[in-house]
Amino acid sequence: QVQLVESGGGSAQPGGSLRLSCVASGFTFNGYAMSWARQAPGKGLEWLSGIQPDGQVLYYADSVKGRFTISRDNAKNTLYLQMNSLKVEDTAVYYCIKGLDGRPDGQGTQVTVSS
Repeated sequence: QVQLVESGGGSAQPGGSLRLSCVASGFTFNGYAMSWARQAPGKGLEWLSGIQPDGQVLYYADSVKGRFTISRDNAKNTLYLQMNSLKVEDTAVYYCIKGLDGRPDGQGTQVTVSS
């Protein structure tokens, strides 16, 4: 059974940083591309970034390009999202997703950016 557990969210001020982690289990992590997506209140799922099994970054959404960095550690079955220069509009629940499409499997982690 696929299990994805996100952590690292919290509150930050504009301009601040947070690092999200996602620990995966129930599948062969190093055999799958992985993605980060977010959902703000009242809005749909926004796909942010994807990464290949070997660590090659596939894309960043324009909204986070230059500020967020996706990475993975296959030895630890963990996906990361380093978020810098946070903006108020980054406030959302963040999800890691197995593959490059589909729906979130985990509970997500809340990120709130406010002054």
